[in-house]
Amino acid sequence: MNKKEQALALFNQGFSCSQSVLCAFASDFNLDQITALKVAGGFGGGMGQLGETCGVVTAGFMVIGLKYGKISVNDTTSKGKTNKVIREFARIYQDKVGSLKCRELLGCDLSTQEGLRYAKENNLFKKICPDLIEAAVDTLEEILREK
Repeated sequence: MNKKEQALALFNQGFSCSQSVLCAFASDFNLDQITALKVAGGFGGGMGQLGETCGVVTAGFMVIGLKYGKISVNDTTSKGKTNKVIREFARIYQDKVGSLKCRELLGCDLSTQEGLRYAKENNLFKKICPDLIEAAVDTLEEILREK
């Protein structure tokens, strides 16, 4: 099963978009699935259902951090590389889907009762989020392959 299929399978089981994307890449970085699920657990719905940065974007940032993140206080090279790759991921992803914000991508504000109800009643998570997951995984694979 490829990473897109893994991410979509997890999402279809009921995990959030952020959990699904991070878990699809976790084994590449010796991160166990339980830890990945916990770490990414609060980022779905635009970070705790605030409607802010899309959960697949925050998961993408986590994957990039796992690949390039600094582990030494004085490692400015890794910090610069991480930030550069994150900006590139954000630009490419936004070009593909139109926004980095959950509320803009779903067309409703999940931080309100009305917005959350609208999303559920109109099945937006199943209609929109799978395409966003695929776009994030494609973008990550493209960027990680190039670097």
